[in-house]
Amino acid sequence: MRVVGQGRHGAAGRVTGAAQERRLRDLALLRRVRDRIDRDYAQPLDVAALARDVHMSAGHLSRRFRLAYGESPYSYLMTRRIERAMALLRRGDLSVTEVCFAVGCSSLGTFSTRFTELVGMPPSVYRRRAAQSAAGLPACVVKRVGRPVRNREARGVVALLA
Repeated sequence: MRVVGQGRHGAAGRVTGAAQERRLRDLALLRRVRDRIDRDYAQPLDVAALARDVHMSAGHLSRRFRLAYGESPYSYLMTRRIERAMALLRRGDLSVTEVCFAVGCSSLGTFSTRFTELVGMPPSVYRRRAAQSAAGLPACVVKRVGRPVRNREARGVVALLA
């Protein structure tokens, strides 16, 4: 018989042992997905393939990943790619197209659009400005100040680079 006020989380909202085990197992699988994205960002990755690797459906993986990390697996992957692209563009020895393909993007248009959303300026402008503004600054400072910002908060970052 079920006691009123108790659900799968047990009395007073406490998580039961089985639910806690499931939650920890899911978190370990999600960490594995995130680590794979961090490691293989330049490879062709999609949510369906990532989900198969951890024996989840793509929808379930996307929901659980968003709950755990605040963004979808695809968004996380694109953020990693853009972070790497920023570093390559700061070096200045590769064209925007070469950088696009080096970080695993197959469409220059999608790359440029996503880059502009996260960084607040197109990759070609970023490359030009980064070369000018980074002169004399340590690489760790340039990396920290120039890190992509999610949720259209990039306007403040642009001011720091200008």
